[in-house]
Amino acid sequence: MKTFLNLIKREFGLFWSNKVLRILFIGAPLMYGVLLGYVYSKGKVTDLPIIVVDYDQSALSRKAIEMMNDNEVLSVARLQFDETNLNRLMIEKDATCVVIIPKDFEKDVLTKRYPEVTTIVNTANVLTANYSSSALQLVLGTLKAGTQVETLRKQGVPENLLMSQYEPFKTTFIKKNNRSTNYMYFLWPGVLATVLQQVLLLGLALSFASEFENGTFKYLVHKSRSAFMLMLVKIVPYLIMSFGIWLMYWGFTKWFRIPFYENIFPLTLIAGVFVISVCFIGILVSILVPNQLKATEILMVIATPSFILSGFTWPLSQMPVWVQYIANIIPLTHFLPAFRILIIEKGAVDLTYPYVIKMIIIGTVSAIASYSVLFYKVRKIKREEL
Repeated sequence: MKTFLNLIKREFGLFWSNKVLRILFIGAPLMYGVLLGYVYSKGKVTDLPIIVVDYDQSALSRKAIEMMNDNEVLSVARLQFDETNLNRLMIEKDATCVVIIPKDFEKDVLTKRYPEVTTIVNTANVLTANYSSSALQLVLGTLKAGTQVETLRKQGVPENLLMSQYEPFKTTFIKKNNRSTNYMYFLWPGVLATVLQQVLLLGLALSFASEFENGTFKYLVHKSRSAFMLMLVKIVPYLIMSFGIWLMYWGFTKWFRIPFYENIFPLTLIAGVFVISVCFIGILVSILVPNQLKATEILMVIATPSFILSGFTWPLSQMPVWVQYIANIIPLTHFLPAFRILIIEKGAVDLTYPYVIKMIIIGTVSAIASYSVLFYKVRKIKREEL
């Protein structure tokens, strides 16, 4: 036990003496947590600029423009009465949509000639395009409904029959889980989990590779001939520091007032499984590749695209099958759905079991492979000393 604690102390010393690793492991989660927290703190986009071309200049078209300005998502950045330099204006104003109200719009509405309002959506940015086009559909749909109801009222339809005449049935949409469609609740936790995986892989890439490269692996073998103990010595410090990062992430949810209160304890246990599985992947590569630079490069190839491959933003089912196979060997792919079930969807813990089992399988396979290779290298050192 004394030897184990001494080796743990040595490992912390090695970590702390490496300025780059220290800044990366502690600084990256802190910096990304704060920076991205403030980037997405608003939660949803508002005041997106749009351009309105009003050929009609009537009371009804002015009402439509007023309704657009009243919508929190939209802001009329430019009102003009022809299409002169429209493409240039879209770029200058960074407009997400252009709404073209045709000539004789009000007259055609009143005479039931069914005029057409054209909306040009700038899909250069899909997120803002979706927000602005949805908001415009809501505004124009509300204007359309109000106009039709007013027409029926003028025709003498009784008030109690107005809605049933206009709308034969009702449709109700109920938002569940992130009802405010807050982008921060959706994206920020996934990015922070990705950062945690990345710094763990970077740190553990150096664990055994640095010992082999610096010729200090023999010192470790002299201290302990147990391959299992040597693996624990390298992993335990990162488990302890990962728990510190997890507490820091929890503190960020308080700072940014993110309502992640339920299922925190089971999520913490699942996060522990996630961290252990990531650690064993890092250890395996570090043992197999006895060069710090190459080990880091290999693990960065795994870590860099992991968020995209995880299925968190783009459904995994929509990816090619061979990409799904690659994604399924990355622990992040299974941790993020478990996080979403427990925190966003407020689901039962047992719904996360399939994902937890997959992380355990990844960790177990990596641990067995790591132990086998390390056992061989320890045994080789012993033979050389005989």
